[in-house]
Amino acid sequence: MTLERTTPRRTRVGLVSGGLGAYWPQFPALLPQLQDSARRVSSRLSGMDCEVIDAGFVSDAAEGAAAAERLRVAGCDLIVGFLTTYLTSSMLAPVAQRSGAPVLLLNLQPTEAMDHESFDTGAWLAYCGACPLPEMANAFRRLGVEFRSVSGYLEDERAWTRISRWIKAAGVRAALRHGRHGLLGHLYPGMMDVATDPTLVSAQLGGHVEILEIDDLRVRVEKVTDAETAARVALAREVFTVDESVVDEDFAWGARVSVALDRLVSDFSLDSLAYYHRGLDGEAHERVGAGFILGASLLTARGIPAVGEYELRTSLAMLVMDRLGAGGSFTELQALNFRDGVVEMGHDGPAHLGISARKPLLRGLGVYHGKRGWGVSVEFDVQHGPVTLCGLGQRRDGTFTLIASEGTVVPGPLLRIGNTTSRVDFGCDPGEWTDAWSASGIAHHWALGTGHRVDELTAVADLLGLELTVVRP
Repeated sequence: MTLERTTPRRTRVGLVSGGLGAYWPQFPALLPQLQDSARRVSSRLSGMDCEVIDAGFVSDAAEGAAAAERLRVAGCDLIVGFLTTYLTSSMLAPVAQRSGAPVLLLNLQPTEAMDHESFDTGAWLAYCGACPLPEMANAFRRLGVEFRSVSGYLEDERAWTRISRWIKAAGVRAALRHGRHGLLGHLYPGMMDVATDPTLVSAQLGGHVEILEIDDLRVRVEKVTDAETAARVALAREVFTVDESVVDEDFAWGARVSVALDRLVSDFSLDSLAYYHRGLDGEAHERVGAGFILGASLLTARGIPAVGEYELRTSLAMLVMDRLGAGGSFTELQALNFRDGVVEMGHDGPAHLGISARKPLLRGLGVYHGKRGWGVSVEFDVQHGPVTLCGLGQRRDGTFTLIASEGTVVPGPLLRIGNTTSRVDFGCDPGEWTDAWSASGIAHHWALGTGHRVDELTAVADLLGLELTVVRP
């Protein structure tokens, strides 16, 4: 059973290509060649699951200013400037200043190298995109514009891999800037590390934090019909292996809350959700708070991260990883295995089902450790192979930072207690890694995603204006 993923806003990439117009009458064959290269770049960008707004080819500062205005109005997430040959910095300065989006400059010459024996001046100029690159870097810095570039040749897959990282990073930045992040309930008592001022999210990352109450969900739970509940149970039986410990009544309750969660997310147009409610003595609010895990896991698998313990920053880290295609599951430290040289990590509660090593298990729990309530919980380990941890830290002055570490999930014995445990090998002593990770400024939750993603997170941090700390062995 494949869950239908949410359809995020497409990344909007503005493209402007250019060269110095003084060359065109001197070398008539040059402009058509450069325009062919510009069309090739536009085509490659369009194949990266983004919307390309092509402002055309500019030859002087006036045309650059006109392109800048077109791209400003388009509301781009990233501006790509293709330096086909030499052009002056005044031609791209308006583009960089007016768009409000990060700018990536491309220096992609036609082939790997010139044919020195046959080339004349006009043929050489098609390979001269590197010439203005230092000029752009100097001018951009003096204008207060961040500088980044990729140099290579048109069919250089190494260069296109780097370009792809910037496109993905722009998509992550857009997901945060346009995102609506739900914060439901109240802070888990005593967890000082996870407390986050919602205004800082809007200030540093963009987007909106919607403050929700447990009654926003309770009322929707009460309106779920028996037929809708039965349909959600049927869906869950397709997605999960249901352990014999699951009590039918608890299963149905989790399914009912899951339907209501879908409605809550839809009604408030949420892109992520962090929640916690304590409750007391089995009353309605406690039961609603305890019924999240099934629905939150289904939401997370669909690309709408939902996490417990009011962990707003981790829900955002999970959104980052999801938009990079890495999944991103709610995770904390569980134990160190010095015999096998691995760190065991995971969490009770919601999981990203899309990155499970096998069909995830629903287990019935008579008690949620450290929390009130009981019901069904998700058990799985992340797909074996390379993984990346990603968390959103916060300094004393309130500044957010990205924190990451790469490792490998390896097979081995796991607890069977309804947790999402994975055994991660970081290539060093588990205790030394744990000390370094804890000293990085990370809170005690983070996102665990598939693949080694530090290169992509480096681009994400650059576009978000955040410092990236990488914990390595």
